[in-house]
Order: sequence, then structure tokens, then C-alpha cells
Amino acid sequence: MFDANFYLFIHLVSLVILAGYTFYAFVAPAETRKSVLMITGIAALLMLVSGFALVTKKGHQWSEVWIWAKLVCWLGIAAMSGIAYRRRALVPKLKLITLGLFVVALFFVVYRWKFM
Repeated sequence: MFDANFYLFIHLVSLVILAGYTFYAFVAPAETRKSVLMITGIAALLMLVSGFALVTKKGHQWSEVWIWAKLVCWLGIAAMSGIAYRRRALVPKLKLITLGLFVVALFFVVYRWKFM
């Protein structure tokens, strides 16, 4: 339907939105919960769908380790905003975990060819 560059653009834009609003959720007042969770949920869904499209368009196999590692990172990052609003005392640890998940996901972007 669309070429891989379109899906890559959607994937990267949703990544920036998801990252920004996830870290905003760590410091945001409780009144912003509904809107932030809605935005991060939509961004996470767009990121997932465009990521699946990229895997298919680029001809990767679903058995490749880097795909599953990135899915685990995506799941953790997508859950962080909701956890941050419910568990304010854990926010310092959640920030580090989220940063770690982003680093691991970026590692697999750069070095995915070693895990094919």
C-alpha cells in the first residue's frame, strides 16, 4: 500500500511523541492524566503498527531476536505513563527503567544485523 519510508516516518514521529509524553507523565499534574494517556496510547499503537509494516516491507523474518527484543521494550515504554500516574513514589526508578528501555531498543536498531 505505502512504501517503507512512509512507515518509517510514522514510526519515528510516534517514537518522538511517545518518548516526550512518557517523560512528561513523570512530572505532569494529575489533571493531565486522561489526555496524556490518550496521546501515549495512540502514539504507541501507531508505533506498533508502523513497526510491523516496516518489518514486513523490509522482508525481515519474525523469528529474528531483535524484533522480539524491541517488542518487549515497546511494551514496557507504552505502559510507563499509566504506571507513572498511579505510582508517583516510583517515578525516579521508572525514569531510569524507561531510559534503559529506550537505550536497549536503540541498540537493537543500530546492531540488528548482528541478531538476524
